Amino acid sequence: MTQNCVVKIKKLTATAIPPQYAHAGDSGADLFSTVDDTLQPMERKAIPTGLSVEVPKGFELQVRPKSGLALKSGLTVLNTPGTIDFGYRGEVKVILINLSSDPYQLKAGQKIAQLVVAPVVYAQFQEVEELSETTRGDGGFGSTGLNSV
Repeated sequence: MTQNCVVKIKKLTATAIPPQYAHAGDSGADLFSTVDDTLQPMERKAIPTGLSVEVPKGFELQVRPKSGLALKSGLTVLNTPGTIDFGYRGEVKVILINLSSDPYQLKAGQKIAQLVVAPVVYAQFQEVEELSETTRGDGGFGSTGLNSV
């Protein structure tokens, strides 16, 4: 099922580039840097996009890494996915980290991440004394091993 919504975009700088889908049907729209900068190995920075957004209630924006940047350059989004809630009106920034052993030269106008619009489900959290039993139980953090069963 496809849901459409309108996300309002405000350019905060003349050089800001609105999010763009590279191909029809893509789930992620590219986000662009507004600055030239260098990320040293293992350095992280909040990179400005020059945009603020108005997300409709019932939706969120998720900031996700670009697979090509991650594979080819070791550059990724640190808090992936980054969440932009409907009430936030500040500048959208992307927290990038350089996981490579080489400095990374970032250019203004360069694609740095992708933005995905996602519906939000609002849960009611109920405090209880006991939880139902499952076969998994409290197994986690690699409890199933690495190999096929």
